[in-house]
Amino acid sequence: FLSKLLSHPCFKLQFITISVILRLEFPNKVMTQKQLEDYLWGAANILRGMIDAADFKQYIFPLLFFKRISDLWDEEYRQALEESDNDLSYAEFAENHRFQIPEGCHWEDVRKKTVDVGAYLQKALQGIENANFEMLHDVFGDAQWTNKRRMSDEKMLDLIEHFSKMDLSVANVPHDIMGEGYEYLIKKFADDSGHTAAEFYTNRTVVKLMTQITNPKSSESIYDPTCGSGGILLGSALHLKEQGKEYRTLKLYGQELNLITSAIARMNMFMHNIDEFLIVQGDTLDSPQILEDDELKQFDVIMANPPYSVKKWSQQKWMNDSFGRNIWGTPPQGCADYAFQQHIMKSLNPETGRSVVLWPHGVLFRDSEAGIRRRMIEEDYVDAVIGLGKNLFYNSSMESCLLVCRMKKPAERKGKIIFIDGKDEIKIERSSAFLKEEHIKRISSAYRRFKDEDGFAKVTKTTDILEVNDGNLSIQLYVKQTNNNNEHELDHLLDLTRKNQKDLNQSIDNLFKQLKNLGIE
Repeated sequence: FLSKLLSHPCFKLQFITISVILRLEFPNKVMTQKQLEDYLWGAANILRGMIDAADFKQYIFPLLFFKRISDLWDEEYRQALEESDNDLSYAEFAENHRFQIPEGCHWEDVRKKTVDVGAYLQKALQGIENANFEMLHDVFGDAQWTNKRRMSDEKMLDLIEHFSKMDLSVANVPHDIMGEGYEYLIKKFADDSGHTAAEFYTNRTVVKLMTQITNPKSSESIYDPTCGSGGILLGSALHLKEQGKEYRTLKLYGQELNLITSAIARMNMFMHNIDEFLIVQGDTLDSPQILEDDELKQFDVIMANPPYSVKKWSQQKWMNDSFGRNIWGTPPQGCADYAFQQHIMKSLNPETGRSVVLWPHGVLFRDSEAGIRRRMIEEDYVDAVIGLGKNLFYNSSMESCLLVCRMKKPAERKGKIIFIDGKDEIKIERSSAFLKEEHIKRISSAYRRFKDEDGFAKVTKTTDILEVNDGNLSIQLYVKQTNNNNEHELDHLLDLTRKNQKDLNQSIDNLFKQLKNLGIE
């Protein structure tokens, strides 16, 4: 009898209603950023030792999103009850909820289970995806919830109870705090993931510099063809939000090869309260998914951090690309960098299009791509080449650069490229690096000023680049270190040597004194 009572729909409705009333009577305080971060990382630590750190994200992000939308549904239910003088039917209307949660698919439904928890959880997640198919299809990824050797009922219950400790409603965790917490977790997982981190995470200070350079505007379309966890797309929205401008009218588009990473990107948008976006899963070079009238859709702004030096890609297919992306030629099989770059150029709006792409320095000078690079320069699309310091690629000490292009340059920039040597504009801590606000400001200001600056920036005619350096875009060919800098470094080294010599002499004197005291002369 008790079992039948607990499973009856009316009981569930009353249970939720009682829970709602209790939360109205005893509301939680708004969670701080630090509390949220500790809470989220505590969930990851439950899995430590059972699952590889690189796989944490497959389990933690879906559970976090499931808990968030369940608490959001409850919050909307409470608000609808208040508006309708406790009309239970009205409170369940679909129009009152951002996401629909079918019968038996709420967080609390899963929480009641003690055996075969993974199977019931998987059924609940699939139910939510199906009920919100247009928005949430495949959003929970492909984690092996039913594999008890990988995730036992006991461990699953530990995770569920950990997440159940906190109310993740908007009143308790506002969208900006939740979004920051989600980004915190992405970075922590990147730190734990070793060499695979670069596949889904781009240094957020570099993202900020990229948005400063492209300067997205309200209502513009933004595209990232290799969007990872969505950080670059979100950077566009945050850029406008920080300026007090309307960011919700941005049209955000992304494609990502990895299924779980594309799911994380979509959850990232929802966690930041952004609904107007399209992120799809698939191989951008082999099968671009974001089309318009069977052609590549074109965008106002493209920002990307593509996987570099990809060796396994469809070079033969590219030679006769049905989308016409081989505009300057076919890159070598062992390096698809200029396949991505040409895809980006073909996807830019011919009037407003501008792009910035994070690359290793090899794209600037490799002989195997010289013909493609020359044609890109000849057609006057390259606007700037910006050198950045090392360690900005995740878990790699390589130096990186930003290749900035425009489809239509302003008159004063036509036939010219500005080279900026920003490798010293960096803060390095242990093996990681980031750009401080002053670094971002100096580099972006130099880009906008478009003037020479000794030892830092040089505006060069494209004819000189092609005729004198045969299309080589290496920054050191154009931005020369000043003698003043060299003299300063030499003086610093001499001062350091004198100090070290003085310290050494003092140490030797102390040693002789101690030996003399011991009777040794």
